Amino acid sequence: MATLAENSLAQNAESHAASIGPAPRLFGVYRKRPLRFIRHEQLGDWRLKVYGIATPGRAARPELVEATLEQARKVLPPIDDDRPGIGFVIAHDAATVSIGLVYWWQSANELHQRVHTGPLDDPRALSPVADPAAGCVWELGIIDFERRAWIEDVLKGHDIELYMTRRLDADV
Repeated sequence: MATLAENSLAQNAESHAASIGPAPRLFGVYRKRPLRFIRHEQLGDWRLKVYGIATPGRAARPELVEATLEQARKVLPPIDDDRPGIGFVIAHDAATVSIGLVYWWQSANELHQRVHTGPLDDPRALSPVADPAAGCVWELGIIDFERRAWIEDVLKGHDIELYMTRRLDADV
């Protein structure tokens, strides 16, 4: 069953071979998905947390994780006084499309994002989405966790190292 985020990304699918399923029904069956911390990644001076989401019983495919990190290399802006070089990525191996999301912290309290999608059968073929959704309920689970950790550890505690140790592993 496709998520709302997957269907909002359907516009991008026309340039891919991926087929997007029908829109989910509002009162359809909800199934938890695994939200998993995979590793830390250093991209130049950027320090990232790497997460994966997949359909129940699966893990995000390594090729999608690597494709998401490749997109991060392309879109992360230069580090400066306003941008400390801290962020996270999500490789979402969704039911009908491959999704690579790149997030970074800026201006102390802002989370910036770039969204990429690709065909399910070729996750390395990610391309940017012009008008992305804020996220699906599963992606928002990771975003919420990271937001809370950023507030507690960085904005209140002034401890980026502690923030980088925080990780989410949950079924949401």
